[in-house]
Amino acid sequence: MSVKGHMSLRHKKSGLLGMRSAVALCALVAACAVMSAPTNLHAQSADDLGITTDPNAQLLLQADDLIYDNDSGTVAASGDVRIEFDGNRLVADRVTYVEATGRLIAQGNVELLQPDGTRTLADELDITDDFANGFVNGLRVVTPENTRFAAESAERQGGTVTIFNNGIYTACEPCAENPDKPLVWQIKSQKIIWNGEEKTIRFENARFEFLGIPLAFVPVFTTADPTVRRKTGFLAPTFSYSDELGFGAQVPFFWALAPNYDVTFRSTGYTRQGFLGEAEWRHRLENGQYNLKIAGIHQLQPDAFENNRVDAQNVNRGMIGTSGRFEINPRWVFGWNGLLQSDKNFSRTYGINGFNGFVQRNEVFLTGLDDRSYFDTRFLKYDLQESTEFGNDGRQSAVLPSVDYERTFEGVAGGNLSFTVNSRNNLRDDLDQRASLGTDNFATFGLDGFNGRTSVDVEWDRQFITSGGLVATPLLAAQGDAFYFDAINPGDVSASGAAFTDNESYFRGMITAGMEMRWPILFSSTSAAHVLEPIGQIYVRPDETGAGTLPNEDAQSFVFDTSNLFSRDKFSGFDRVEGGTRANVGIRYTGTFDNGVVLNGVFGQSYHLAGVNSFAQADFVNAGADSGLESDVSDFVGSFGIQTASGFGASVGARFDENTFEVRRVDAGVSFKNDLIDASIDYARQEAQPTYAFSELREEVTARAGLSVGEYWTVSGFATYDIALGSIDRNGIGLMYDDECFVFEFGYTQDRNASDELNENYTLRFSLKTIGDFGGTSKSLF
Repeated sequence: MSVKGHMSLRHKKSGLLGMRSAVALCALVAACAVMSAPTNLHAQSADDLGITTDPNAQLLLQADDLIYDNDSGTVAASGDVRIEFDGNRLVADRVTYVEATGRLIAQGNVELLQPDGTRTLADELDITDDFANGFVNGLRVVTPENTRFAAESAERQGGTVTIFNNGIYTACEPCAENPDKPLVWQIKSQKIIWNGEEKTIRFENARFEFLGIPLAFVPVFTTADPTVRRKTGFLAPTFSYSDELGFGAQVPFFWALAPNYDVTFRSTGYTRQGFLGEAEWRHRLENGQYNLKIAGIHQLQPDAFENNRVDAQNVNRGMIGTSGRFEINPRWVFGWNGLLQSDKNFSRTYGINGFNGFVQRNEVFLTGLDDRSYFDTRFLKYDLQESTEFGNDGRQSAVLPSVDYERTFEGVAGGNLSFTVNSRNNLRDDLDQRASLGTDNFATFGLDGFNGRTSVDVEWDRQFITSGGLVATPLLAAQGDAFYFDAINPGDVSASGAAFTDNESYFRGMITAGMEMRWPILFSSTSAAHVLEPIGQIYVRPDETGAGTLPNEDAQSFVFDTSNLFSRDKFSGFDRVEGGTRANVGIRYTGTFDNGVVLNGVFGQSYHLAGVNSFAQADFVNAGADSGLESDVSDFVGSFGIQTASGFGASVGARFDENTFEVRRVDAGVSFKNDLIDASIDYARQEAQPTYAFSELREEVTARAGLSVGEYWTVSGFATYDIALGSIDRNGIGLMYDDECFVFEFGYTQDRNASDELNENYTLRFSLKTIGDFGGTSKSLF
């Protein structure tokens, strides 16, 4: 028993307190925790405050002295005090609890660390044990979101509000080497009021400083606290400029109606065109989300646009757009995307986010995916947001619908059996035709009226490996196609002479027997391994029936290269099917090295052995023409690539004439990426293709680069140079600063359209973490 009713430990010790002092210090720790996180202060209960108060938790105290004074009713710990309770940790020079007044006082180098990561530093912390009111001197608070408060003093009122006097707010971390260096940005305010219940931060008589330089004074403004992701209020404004619209200023207002749905209103004033109003509804459900957006404007100066533009022909303009995606279950997904507007270019002209692309894809889809099966069906309608009054929008197809189904079965006759179904149904208002160079005929990329097709493809293959390492894979396949079409204007519609004259249905079948032989040969050393793999294939099948006389909607894109050299059917879709007997021969190489270098290459050729060569047949879109496969002996194709551990990569692919070995097509690229630089150069060359209305050699090179300058700066740029024309088609530069609290971005791009008109675009944006994004875009600013 100590003298005068004192219990004293005169040496640093740690252990479990007695019941009464433990309860007192538990209250102290919980109260301190409350002071450190004003955003969570919405009641006077520790449970309501989000602080764990497990009654069975033990409190661990470490101090030089621990004194319990019965006479004065105080518990005091002094000398390098450290208290841990239920995940909270408090460090101070001295901690005292006064039972009579209910005051909790921590003094001297006070630091409190909460389980959520919030760190509070103060010279003195004084708070009542009911958590409702308190006062802190020399306060600094660092939240888990890395935002920082500092103040000469702070008061806590009503258990929900903390007032910082002569406070500073920032998301920037002081420089470690030079703490006196000005922060990138900070807000100095006579009063900062942090309301934990409403989750707002109010600044009174605030001054915004950038790099220590005062830039703006605001009498009062309010923003959401750092923990808030969704809160009703005004968002940061954005600005824009274009010759036709004038200067624009947009002020968004966000209305958080519930935790899972909200509305955003955007009001944009243009100096030339007037007021643009937007509203967007977003709703998140348990299995997905959807949104609905509307926008409209009454144009004040439609004559600011060129006379032949759609924008000049309309005064009242608007749109309704929606999108959604829902997971019916882990295997099935349903969704949609759609746009209705008063004219075909409104959303693009006014940059309606989510609906401002040149190609607008309207669709409803259902997709299912299992371990060995896949299903997808979708209704599609493509719209072109063009500026010209008479354009290509009527040539865009509506797909009603498309269906894809695939299923693979293992262990069928010792091999794999795959089953594929594809169906498409196209409806088009206008015939999509383009004149071929030097002819009076046309390439037809889409028929007007209705046409459709349903295809079923079955393939079986089995792999055999001999004792010598030879891999033999026999293959059997059968495909059946049913076409049905009702064209408005049937007739001679192809430059290559393909035609159909009657509206009809048509059935086409194709069976294939094939064999693939591969012989991987391994060469290895202590530092590398090389695999050479000669490959030979032969596919025997009848001629393609109806070649060139049937609609071709999905097999229009065709490039012969190493990616499809060993394909059973080299056409890109089901509307065309490869017929006749064909052999594919080539060699594949792979090399791996201990230093991380990986090499790969393919070289080969294809031979038409018997029957009718499908690639030499007339086709509505000239698919297969000038492909290198239209003769019995194809062009050579090859590719080679290298990738290193240091970030360097290069690849080249080419097609060579089968007789002269002259280069017909080249695609090449070089790239390098590490912590400082990300750069690439791509080169493309294509010989003249008069059948496709390209009379001259096409050749261009594109270079892109991004360079990290220092810790936070990045400089980037790109340019596309047309070698054949000797001009730059597109180019741009960018500058970005990005640290933990501030982002600045500037960009400039220019491109030339088909009429050689120069279009310029500027982007300027800066973001203050926890405050918002500011900036905008402009066209033809200078």
